[in-house]
Amino acid sequence: MLRGMARSLVVKATAGSDAPERCSQAFTVAATAVAGGVPTSLWLTGESAWFALPGRAASFELPHAAPLPDLLEAIIAGGSVTLCTQCAARRGIGPDDVLPGIRIAGAAVFVEESLQEGAQALVY
Repeated sequence: MLRGMARSLVVKATAGSDAPERCSQAFTVAATAVAGGVPTSLWLTGESAWFALPGRAASFELPHAAPLPDLLEAIIAGGSVTLCTQCAARRGIGPDDVLPGIRIAGAAVFVEESLQEGAQALVY
């Protein structure tokens, strides 16, 4: 906490296996924030949308990086994970397809979270 002000972190992951370092950075930063007790929201957009599906994070590989399934599990357990509505629709992903604890929501919710007092939004 910074001088008594409640802070939160909103992380938007826009990359998946197509840009593995950027993807890993988003998940690592979000999981680190959760571990530090920071209220954290991870948004899965673009190619990272696939990681909302069971087993998909396990197929992600990046040398010297924490395993994506472990990071995702920690974020779901201690923060929130949201799959972009349009990104899900473009990939044929519905609410019954995603991992337990992941919601599907759109831009209005992202903007609302990002503009809360004390919120910091990061896009990877």
